[in-house]
Amino acid sequence: MAGVFWHDGKWSEEQPKLTGPMDHAFWMSTVVFDGARSFQGMAPDVDQHCERLIKSAKSMLLEPKFAAEEVAKLCVEGVRKLPKESELYIRPMFFAREGFVLPDPETTEFVLAIYDTPLPPANGFTACFSSYRRPARDMAPTDAKASCLYPNSQRALREAADRGFDNAIVLDPNSNVAEFASANIWIAKDGVAMTPAWNGTFLNGITRQRIIQLLKDDGVEVQETTITPQDVRDADEVFNTGNYGKVVPVVKLEDRDLQPGPVARRARELYFEYANGAQLF
Repeated sequence: MAGVFWHDGKWSEEQPKLTGPMDHAFWMSTVVFDGARSFQGMAPDVDQHCERLIKSAKSMLLEPKFAAEEVAKLCVEGVRKLPKESELYIRPMFFAREGFVLPDPETTEFVLAIYDTPLPPANGFTACFSSYRRPARDMAPTDAKASCLYPNSQRALREAADRGFDNAIVLDPNSNVAEFASANIWIAKDGVAMTPAWNGTFLNGITRQRIIQLLKDDGVEVQETTITPQDVRDADEVFNTGNYGKVVPVVKLEDRDLQPGPVARRARELYFEYANGAQLF
């Protein structure tokens, strides 16, 4: 896997070895990260990803030593070290070195990984409903993109894979639809695009926010609303938005076959048109 890594003031093509058993991040999971993308020389919304990283760090009681603008500058610098045609994942992270239960914020460190990760094909994925749920905002640090939140998503993905599906639809504590295990969820009905209203139990994705605005500007009705499992079952289209694949349709939901639809197709077109304005080189 080709990539570049920044830590402690220098770039390397080898992964830095960072933690040991006494590091707070290793045994208490005080790690936050964000994920941006670069492809064809573009890095759309990298600044917003870096701003969210800083907010996540503070939510997890860390003290970031870099401002969002400095992190974004490093991200761009790293992308430019790799071929323009690369499809890259950009992952800046903060983590704590010391502390017992509470992290010592003064020991917060930063590391950046930028590495080859091809965009998934746009021909669609399969999904089922999961038995796992997102935690309520008073039960976990749901206002952060924190590594400690992801084991539940991992279990949902394992459950889906064991049933022969690619991804899982996860509910919130009130039994309404929250998200896919690894991306935000959308449905379309009679040409109206709908996505769950952000209620603090799932990540308010940057790609999600971008697609909302792009569709509205294009004249598509967008509703951020409560979505039930039955709403998903009755939808004309189901698709996701997220940093990893941007916009990808569901082609099978449980035992129901679906076709990629016009709303998802238009959302993807609009996103990549927008991304063209984020050229780095």
